[in-house]
Amino acid sequence: MYHQIARNKRNSVIVIVGFLAVWLAAGLIIGLIASGQGGAIVGAIVLGLLGVAAALYAYYLGSATVLSAMGAREADPRQYQQLHNIVQALAIGDGLPLPKVYVIEDASPNAFATGRDPNHAAVTVTTGLLQMMDREELEAVLAHEMSHVKNFDVRLLLVVTTMIGMAALIASGFWNSVGRMRFSGRNSGQVALVVIAIGLIFTLIAFIVGPLMQLALSRQRESLADVSGVELTRNPTALISALEKIAQNDKPPQRFNHAVAAMMIDNPEEHHGSFFSHLFDTHPPIAERIAALQRIASVQQT
Repeated sequence: MYHQIARNKRNSVIVIVGFLAVWLAAGLIIGLIASGQGGAIVGAIVLGLLGVAAALYAYYLGSATVLSAMGAREADPRQYQQLHNIVQALAIGDGLPLPKVYVIEDASPNAFATGRDPNHAAVTVTTGLLQMMDREELEAVLAHEMSHVKNFDVRLLLVVTTMIGMAALIASGFWNSVGRMRFSGRNSGQVALVVIAIGLIFTLIAFIVGPLMQLALSRQRESLADVSGVELTRNPTALISALEKIAQNDKPPQRFNHAVAAMMIDNPEEHHGSFFSHLFDTHPPIAERIAALQRIASVQQT
């Protein structure tokens, strides 16, 4: 487990450096199109600084951004006493600082954890999950999420998720501006080309490069969190039952965000689709996760 935590910390640095390299390359290309070789250097510097700012924002403010985007609110300790009691017991059992607890008013059963480290972590569940699960199943789901916190998965996915979201906003802003722009004058063609290049590059970052990184980071970590959660609760059948219930849901949360989907215990949009579409899934199929847990349960019973 300690090796996993150390690897995730290293991967966080690698991911940030990788994103900065992509943004530097984007600046070089855009600057080269705009003003030649001299412009390439300026473009790399500008987008490099923008990439550093995005990384710092992701690290320090990414968690609050994700929670706000999902419409999460802090769970009242009196209204959600059982939820708080379970989180507190799991934190003590796993030797973790007590994370903040949030609730999303949504019928779709789901949960996720976020934060830059265990000292700045939050665990979030939907009201649909609370209504659907019994106490043992809810404990199993929360143990899964607490494992993401302990393993520093939350930092890794938070940085990627926030930077993908920023790239998507930049791309959207440029594509929306293209329709309103009126290009005229001697350099109008070159200006239009620069604007289109910016839109294309950030679209690639937001919808191809970023999601591929999420895919590479998320699949294995979901399976590891399943196993780590079961190690904490000693109750694989509870997580099996919880996943079976979650698998019956096909509707994502109302404020579902594709960038945040990799953080969730399940992405309902991945339950169906062609073989090609499943190549880009951020989660292993629930059937595979349940089968792995059933093997653990059978070993416990022998």
